[in-house]
Amino acid sequence: MKKILVLAGTEDGRELAGFLLSRGFDVTASVVSSYGRELLERYDGLKINARALDEKELAAYIDEHSIEAVVDASHPYAANVSLNAMKVCREKKLPCIRYERGDHELTYEKIYHANNYETAADMASKLGRIIFLTTGSRSLRIFVERLSDCTVIARVLPTAAVLTECERLGLTPKNIVAMLGPFNRELNVEMFRQFRAEVIVTKNSGSIGGLDEKIEAAAQLNLPVVMIDRPKISYDNVTNSFDGVMKFLHIG
Repeated sequence: MKKILVLAGTEDGRELAGFLLSRGFDVTASVVSSYGRELLERYDGLKINARALDEKELAAYIDEHSIEAVVDASHPYAANVSLNAMKVCREKKLPCIRYERGDHELTYEKIYHANNYETAADMASKLGRIIFLTTGSRSLRIFVERLSDCTVIARVLPTAAVLTECERLGLTPKNIVAMLGPFNRELNVEMFRQFRAEVIVTKNSGSIGGLDEKIEAAAQLNLPVVMIDRPKISYDNVTNSFDGVMKFLHIG
């Protein structure tokens, strides 16, 4: 039974870990939070690592647990995770495949593309004064610092750690929407209206991340959307299907 490490930083990454487990692989899923661990605990027999692994720690973990292949289903914006996985697997001559949902193409004339968080913040400040962030908490500091002369509304996960970070950055309850998504179009419309949003900031998270509904809501209200494009990485092996991962693992 091949031992697989799945870097499961997304909803479909978690589903992929469960899928591989059901196909007879010995699967360890790696996440970076206790919340991620909780979401994975529904899969009986799945091993879970809930500690962030840098390059050296990943190499040590692979050796310690006799991992035979790595499936990188980390978040598409966690570029360092993917680069570290490829580097470690090359050095250890282990199979490594990237699973990634396809880029989402949307047509709306008020989408403004940015290639990083800093550019997105600067762009948003030129488009309006009330900025509604749907980018999560990890990049929140960048936006708060660069949008100090704007009103920032942050939609984040309702966890103690995230809310503590919001408070540390100076956000008050009136600037925080602590809810678990995804959100349908109607709810997005009501939130954007309630907070009088003038600009929406999002990532290209695909349909599974609720991107369609955000764009539809913004279009209904005629609001500009700043979309942060995914990092461009040249993967050694990549697929956008679970079957593609299966085929690779049987060859690798």
